[in-house]
Amino acid sequence: MGTKIFCDIADINLIQKFSKKKIVKGFTTNPSLMRSAGAKNYQDYSKKILKVCNKPISFEVFGDDYNSIKRQAYIINSWSKKVYVKIPVVNSKGIFMGKIIKELNDKNIKLNITAVYNAYQTRKILKCINKRSKIIISIFAGRAADTGKDPIPEFKKSISISKAFKNVEILWASVREPYNYLQARQLGCHIITIPPKIIEKIEKFGKSYKSLTIDTVKTFLIDSKKSKFKI
Repeated sequence: MGTKIFCDIADINLIQKFSKKKIVKGFTTNPSLMRSAGAKNYQDYSKKILKVCNKPISFEVFGDDYNSIKRQAYIINSWSKKVYVKIPVVNSKGIFMGKIIKELNDKNIKLNITAVYNAYQTRKILKCINKRSKIIISIFAGRAADTGKDPIPEFKKSISISKAFKNVEILWASVREPYNYLQARQLGCHIITIPPKIIEKIEKFGKSYKSLTIDTVKTFLIDSKKSKFKI
């Protein structure tokens, strides 16, 4: 089975549109995307999304300690069987959230462990979980690359050490360009989560260099005419 494409968005209209695309197998959200989409009430907005979304979707907790994360996780899990509860690997103080990850995993709650950057964190997560309940581990490739770090070795190690867990999927997060999809496929990532505009570019994969050249020249020509440029 190839790398599944999830759409990384919280805009209800876009979720409705991309739910209809066969290429899209699921969705991921986070509090920042929810804010950008204009959500005022987190629970009400999430439930509106669920009305138009017919595929797996992750909603993230925003609690910052064991008790608040636990309470929010159980509420989010109750919304739908389609839901993965997104838990950060650490809180804002850098404390590993292993205790709550283990507890929720033992209760058969589907989890998406987010803000992961290296195989060391992946290994810590794997030590906390069983081999039955579904887990996604989201590794932030783009954000790591933005700081000059090569994320590829961490993916390779994470995929390798998680092979014993048939219930674990490794997800390539924070996509920066369409080519990341090919990288994720080559590595054997189970999932990649991609913003809508980049998904639309991936749908155009396969264009020849000739057509790319002509399209580029046409774009420049059209813009020059729109601006009524003269020399």
